[in-house]
Amino acid sequence: MTIQPGDVAPVFSLPDAQGNIVSLADFRGRRVVLYFYPRDNTPGCTKEACGFRDIYSYYQSRNIAVLGVSTDGAGAHAKFAAKYQLPFPLLCDSNAEVATAYGCYGLHW
Repeated sequence: MTIQPGDVAPVFSLPDAQGNIVSLADFRGRRVVLYFYPRDNTPGCTKEACGFRDIYSYYQSRNIAVLGVSTDGAGAHAKFAAKYQLPFPLLCDSNAEVATAYGCYGLHW
């Protein structure tokens, strides 16, 4: 499945690094940057996360939420967020259900 502009975003509820459940519905009426990445602490994923961190004040000033999603667990997310001082939630999609629903998991030809 590929999401197209104008499509309704698939709903989800996932735990963050602290075990809090974060739902897309929590951000109703706001814009959300929802980014998917393969693994914590890999070079590309670290660069991507730090890129969002470095311009996070821009998103905050416009009331835009930033959420990172990967299949890593809470412990890995907590260490990754602390190591790079990430100010936004990293969500645990352990079964890749949300990534799959958004067309962001597996090989795409």
